[in-house]
Amino acid sequence: MSAEQGAALAEFARAGRAAARSVSLYPATHPAIQASLARVMAAARRLIPAGDLLLTVLPDTLTIDGRAPARPDPAVVELAELMHARLLGAVRIDAAADAHDWHALLLLLARPLEELMAEGGIAVAWAAAGRAHFELREIDYAEVLRERAGRDGSEWDAIVNYCLQGSAGPLDEHGLAALLDTLGNSGRFADLLDRLQRAAAPGDVAMGSRAAALLRLVEQLLDATAQWPKAHGEDAVLQTAADAMSRVTPDMLLALIRHTLSPEPAQAQLATAVVNRIKDETIASFVAGSVVNEQGASERLAQAFEALVPEIDRKERLLDLAKEEAAESSLGRDSGFEELWQSAHQMLTSYSDERFVSTEYARELSNARKQAIDVERVSDDPPERIQGWIDTVAEPAVKELDYRLVLDLLAVEQEPAPWGEVARIAAGEIDRQVRVGGLEEAQQLTYALVRETGPEGRERLRQTADAVLEALVGGPFVRHLVARLRAVEEAEVEPVTRLCRTIGSRIIKPLAQTLVTEDNARAIRRLRELLFGFGAAGRESVEQLKLSANPAVRRTAIELLRMFGGADALAELSTMLEDHDPQVQREAIRAIVQMGSSDAFALLQRALVAGATRMTVLQEVIGLRDERVAPLLCAVLGRSIPRGALVQLHAQVMEALGGLGSHPESTRVLRAALYRGEWWAPFRTAALRAAAAAALRRIGSPETLAILEEAARNGSRGVRKAVRSQPRSPSPRERQHA
Repeated sequence: MSAEQGAALAEFARAGRAAARSVSLYPATHPAIQASLARVMAAARRLIPAGDLLLTVLPDTLTIDGRAPARPDPAVVELAELMHARLLGAVRIDAAADAHDWHALLLLLARPLEELMAEGGIAVAWAAAGRAHFELREIDYAEVLRERAGRDGSEWDAIVNYCLQGSAGPLDEHGLAALLDTLGNSGRFADLLDRLQRAAAPGDVAMGSRAAALLRLVEQLLDATAQWPKAHGEDAVLQTAADAMSRVTPDMLLALIRHTLSPEPAQAQLATAVVNRIKDETIASFVAGSVVNEQGASERLAQAFEALVPEIDRKERLLDLAKEEAAESSLGRDSGFEELWQSAHQMLTSYSDERFVSTEYARELSNARKQAIDVERVSDDPPERIQGWIDTVAEPAVKELDYRLVLDLLAVEQEPAPWGEVARIAAGEIDRQVRVGGLEEAQQLTYALVRETGPEGRERLRQTADAVLEALVGGPFVRHLVARLRAVEEAEVEPVTRLCRTIGSRIIKPLAQTLVTEDNARAIRRLRELLFGFGAAGRESVEQLKLSANPAVRRTAIELLRMFGGADALAELSTMLEDHDPQVQREAIRAIVQMGSSDAFALLQRALVAGATRMTVLQEVIGLRDERVAPLLCAVLGRSIPRGALVQLHAQVMEALGGLGSHPESTRVLRAALYRGEWWAPFRTAALRAAAAAALRRIGSPETLAILEEAARNGSRGVRKAVRSQPRSPSPRERQHA
């Protein structure tokens, strides 16, 4: 694009990026918001000559009519990244857009992607806002993932190796994007499973390990979609995996079924969730595919089919469906297909587990089936009793039993090694409960771990409990906790706070590290309150907060320093006086004044007299309108000579003292300023004397009025002139009587 248009776009980007930050921090009526919106609208008018303009969003720049800036400005890149991260592909801007329209759009850009996705995307959220003059075109999420991961699925081999080798931690960004690309597409997920089943790995990885790798894939997807709506997250992940079971081998499916009995509760629960969602059509496709691939039914296929479908009537129905599907394959066109299928049908319906099950167990199993049928035929139990029985084995009841079992084991187990295994399971359950909103359960489990680290705990378990808790706060737990803080209402913040306080000071550093990079205004505020709640124990987190690029986080550091107090805090606050953000400077000055110590006022005095930012500090001190700063301002007048840049500073200090009311020190230094002068600088002397006289007149106390009257009678010619140049205003006593 032309240099003029590029410059206009850069100006618009700078105004838009700054306004997006402002709207997340202040209410709509705040002057800062109004000023930001005015700059955005002015920049938009210069960018849009007439009518409207289509702004296309690329990952690293913005284009107009297919033309990009010759030299991309950093502000253009930042605004493009912000919009692209919210899946915004293009925006049509109407020249008639008003401040309300811009405010509504910028509020959407300031929100996290997770919140927008929960509402259906940024386009749906914009439609719900009910504003006009903008047309938003949203990027297709699946297309973005394919763009990141590579359309040829080149990341899949890395994903397979990651899962087979049991690597710790989450997948990298590209691997996770490639994995998410399979979500809701069982065909693509099945292609990934094909690679998993065929992959060569060191040590000839057994099928059980490959099934465990499959569960790791599902677990990664569940973690990545934890904050999505359940229908698009957990349900979609489990159903995608279940639907892909039609493409696995019998050995792989049997290995997955065996994992439902795993001694690790989390793995068993995940495998059960996948197996329970396998539909009849998927089982039929699995059988048909296995028969076609193996040219008949194997014993492993029969075992898997028996495990999935123990009922004979259902077996017949599913085998009919499988036959129809197999008949449409190349095998179905062979002349011997009917004979082959008849043989497979006989094996799959007459398979016996006699070799694996004892006679006594088989007899009990048969009797149990018969008794169940007899009970069903009698059916003399009332519906509410039957429902009560069903509820005891429903998923919520089973999860509650698991949770109670872990709590009981933490209480009764005495040996460090087995207790540590249970504690690690409890830590995983704490993380899961936080993700799904079970904060009360997470609180109880956390207390059971923390109790062992205190004086009431068991000495031999203390080291193990400390290690488990350190691993908990060092993992994704804190990230999930902050996600809850973004989402919950105010009434639900207290359980999160209580959980953090139960964990204790070991969570302070991870919380501070999270706050440094957090950009959600609600989460920032709540994290600040959490850190304040730890008192002096949160002191060590300040250093990291001071280095944040986010001014709101740096202001949090100032509040913490003010709260902690002490000489160390004062020294660190002094460095914040030179911060490039005016509001951070203002908060630092305010904190120093509120500390109120002699060292604090000495620090401000040095900054006012000799600091590089003395004018800024002066303006902020004056703006406080606090009587406590009067001695500080008096010290500036008394200990510095008004020459050069200090002349204007002295005049402003005297004006400020006049507005702070009567103070003995103010009266003394203003009288001295009234009589002070240098014959070789008559204009400067006259201006400063006039300022001193005006301040004394404004204070209007009996002492200051007496000083002015005495100066008018006995002062030098210049002093008398300065006093008489000020209009006489009634004293406070005269104003009171009037």
